[in-house]
Amino acid sequence: MIKKKILDSQRIRRIDGGFSFIPHRFLTDGFLASLNQRELLLYLFLILVSDRHGLSFYSYDSICSMLQLTLDQYIEARDGLIEKDLIAFDGAIFQVLSLPCQPVQGSAQKEDPAAIVKLIRQSLQEAGNGR
Repeated sequence: MIKKKILDSQRIRRIDGGFSFIPHRFLTDGFLASLNQRELLLYLFLILVSDRHGLSFYSYDSICSMLQLTLDQYIEARDGLIEKDLIAFDGAIFQVLSLPCQPVQGSAQKEDPAAIVKLIRQSLQEAGNGR
């Protein structure tokens, strides 16, 4: 087992001024694995800019500019996070929510090109067998 020790005592992280955290179960319960890259990027951004209640009000153009996302990429990531019950959004204000009991699998996984090809092949095969 690795014994941990402080490597630089002058640079220990502290909460100063802002407030953001990610619960450890975000990793251990599979929430990290349930997100695609853009969802993860947006989620981490919203955590960084939110207050102690998880609230922030960055506009989509600011978010797109800072995260280097197109509008469509932003909307897809935002909607994915809403569908996965990780954020709420009322059109102006974001709220990073407490984690649900378990990760919610979004429909984005159904849109995976490999999965779509597999479904098409299965459908064609079943149609061929039904003759």
